[in-house]
Amino acid sequence: MSTHSHTDELVPDDESPAEENPAGVTLDDGDETALSISLGAKLIARFVRMHPAPFVLSIIGGVGWAAMIVAASIVLGRITDEVIEPAFDEGIDGGTVWWAVAALVGVGALRGLTVVVRRWFGSVTEARMQRSLRSAVADRLLEMPMGSYRNRPTGQLLATSDVDVTTATQMLMPLPFSLGVIALVVFSLASLWSADPMFAVVAVLLFPALAWLSRYYTTRIHEPAALVQQKLGRVSAIAHESFDGVMVVKTLAREEPERVRFDEAARDLADERIGLARLTSIFEPLIIMLPNLGMVTLLIVGAARVESGGATIGDLVQAVALFGWLAFPMRIVGFLFQALPRAVVSIARVDDLLAEPVDPAYAPDSASESDVVTESTARQTAAVARRSAARSGVPEAPEVPAPKPAVVEELLPEGPLSLELDGVGFSFGDARVLHDVSFRAEPGEVLAIVGSTGSGKSTLVNLLAHLDEPTSGTIRLGGVETTALGADELRAAVSVAYQESYLFARSIVDNVRLGRDVSDEAVQAALRRSLADGFVSELPEGPATVVGERGVTLSGGQRQRIALARALAGGPRVVVADDATSAVDPVVESQILETLRDGDTTMLVIAHRLSTITLADRILHLEDGTVRGIGTHEELLADPEYVALVTAYEDDAPVEGVGAQDAPTGASGVAGGKR
Repeated sequence: MSTHSHTDELVPDDESPAEENPAGVTLDDGDETALSISLGAKLIARFVRMHPAPFVLSIIGGVGWAAMIVAASIVLGRITDEVIEPAFDEGIDGGTVWWAVAALVGVGALRGLTVVVRRWFGSVTEARMQRSLRSAVADRLLEMPMGSYRNRPTGQLLATSDVDVTTATQMLMPLPFSLGVIALVVFSLASLWSADPMFAVVAVLLFPALAWLSRYYTTRIHEPAALVQQKLGRVSAIAHESFDGVMVVKTLAREEPERVRFDEAARDLADERIGLARLTSIFEPLIIMLPNLGMVTLLIVGAARVESGGATIGDLVQAVALFGWLAFPMRIVGFLFQALPRAVVSIARVDDLLAEPVDPAYAPDSASESDVVTESTARQTAAVARRSAARSGVPEAPEVPAPKPAVVEELLPEGPLSLELDGVGFSFGDARVLHDVSFRAEPGEVLAIVGSTGSGKSTLVNLLAHLDEPTSGTIRLGGVETTALGADELRAAVSVAYQESYLFARSIVDNVRLGRDVSDEAVQAALRRSLADGFVSELPEGPATVVGERGVTLSGGQRQRIALARALAGGPRVVVADDATSAVDPVVESQILETLRDGDTTMLVIAHRLSTITLADRILHLEDGTVRGIGTHEELLADPEYVALVTAYEDDAPVEGVGAQDAPTGASGVAGGKR
């Protein structure tokens, strides 16, 4: 997946922010309406640029439909004057009747064809636009750094990737029809003027009233539509938290408080939707009623004009038919005006997600010439990003700084790699988590990392995995700064196994391979090294056995061993184990670590068991975000703080038998936690 494969096509050509609303500026109703229409027009233009061909064809179908409506009214008028009236007087020949039938059938067939063209290509436009947006959102979710996930609730991400994308594109179906209605108004005025200028006068009085009503409707519905989307995201977030943490909820008997919390959010959403429905129930009938009032007025005026000889009965039939056909299309225009503010709100939420930066270390790269990012391209994308950052509420997809150029030459040496941190620091906002962390793990060494809760162990793991970037200092892998490495080379060299072992609802082989080009032999070898081959071979279908969602059909220890095998399958030269065997029996854990001490892999192990610590070549002791000491277990025993720490580890160490670790933990059981 290329970093800009889907996001680039969302970037607008128009760079002018003249129509945008600066943050904090209060607008009156007229300005807000103008802003809403302006943003809606920019959104439509953006969609057209992305998929012009089907959109243009759908517009041709809409305009063609309008032309056939007017043509049908003209044919009806001509038939009234030249066929029906003469039939009551002197009679008509059969050829005239057949001409009338052929004209009606021909116009009807062409009208049906234009409807097919409009609907088909309108659906294609909507489907392709949704695909583009969903792909861009998926790309950004995969590429953005972990800090972005920390700032966004999972429910909000789900709502943005699903509900907001759908809402942003819902107006694409009525849009060609609505543009056809605009064409119908223009064609109708010309047709009515040619029949009788008085008929056109009635229409001229009607159409501005419809336009004003639609504009007022847009003003009133914009804010309620935004609130509905906001409340919907909150409901999704609460539902995700409650269902994902169902074991915690049940074990603490918090079902009723969670039910109340969800009910309150659902009630708020229902209230906002009812308020929105109240507005639509008032304005939509008015939009439908106005053409009917115009038809009544037209009949009164038309009867007088026919009586005075200023118009024929056929002219009146033609005008009445046009007004009758205008009633339902005007309702569709109402749907468009209803959908447009929601689309503007939803696309703003989508673009807010697309504005998240791309993790420079984990942005996918390629050795192909087409994927190499030039300095010129980087400058251009950075300029777009700066312009986007200055915008507020504009439905244009912001660009992000381009990732570093693809690296073709491998910079890392062969064999096991050293890992060196030099003055590394990291902060969450103003909170300093790590400070001046410096150490070196030698090639093939097993380095245990210990520390009390909050000492920075998990943050250090995230830095080593390049899920976060240090705010200061340098990380070197094999003597090469990680910022100089390509993503593929970095991924292949360093692998991480976490305490929270997430498994997908796939087979064990698929979970270990996870889409990588890993042979069956490498998968089996990884299962053997993690001591998972024994219980895997006893499963009904062996490695092909499909585990449930999050691996619920396996025990906590089994899940951790599968996850460890996944980390080992790619042949990494540095493995970071973040308490990755905490749910495994201590004896089995010792056996696993012994199998990994082959000298071909540098290992960093976050440890909470004395048995694990003593197996390491050296131990790194973290305290308050900095290195307190590093050395062998015997050397560190001279530090009272280290002695107190490992003593606490030993006192708190759970005694887990094989039976306990083989028991599945349930649908939402998650081992361990953050430290």
